[in-house]
Amino acid sequence: MKYLLIMCLFFSAKVNAQDIRNFYDFKVKAINGEEFDFSQLKGKKVMLVNTASKCGFTPQYAKLEEVYKKYGGEKFVIIGFPANNFFSQEPGTNSEIEEFCKSKYGVTFPIMEKISVKGKDIHPVYKWLTNKKLNGVLNSSVKWNFQKYLIDENGKLVATFSTSTSPDNEAIIKWITEK
Repeated sequence: MKYLLIMCLFFSAKVNAQDIRNFYDFKVKAINGEEFDFSQLKGKKVMLVNTASKCGFTPQYAKLEEVYKKYGGEKFVIIGFPANNFFSQEPGTNSEIEEFCKSKYGVTFPIMEKISVKGKDIHPVYKWLTNKKLNGVLNSSVKWNFQKYLIDENGKLVATFSTSTSPDNEAIIKWITEK
């Protein structure tokens, strides 16, 4: 009986360990349909943001681009994930979203295909971001468009910032620039 209990605990721990994915294990589709492998982000700080074109916070695209132009490159990247989870504020197709981002805000940071950031069809990246059992750091929920998740250069989730926090917030910029 004791042996059986030990085996069950060992197997359970092994299964749970396999469920935890590293941030760099993810591969997603960019807005143009090409594969985007998160392993290329090793050594960079990353800000992930769920975006929408028809939201009161949509002008944050301008601040995101400003931050990306100033700090983006070898050490930092912003990744946008369009999502239609909140009052259908991202109704467009991937090509319409891409055109909107470029023409209206001059977005040059990577934008991925439209996904779901909550609910039964939550994308695996956002499942990882919001589930402590997977990310090892904290549970959270995406409350609205333009919520920000910060990942350090080792692929560890370090913080989440609400929609109302501007991308050029002092705490975010300090995190980006600290070594």
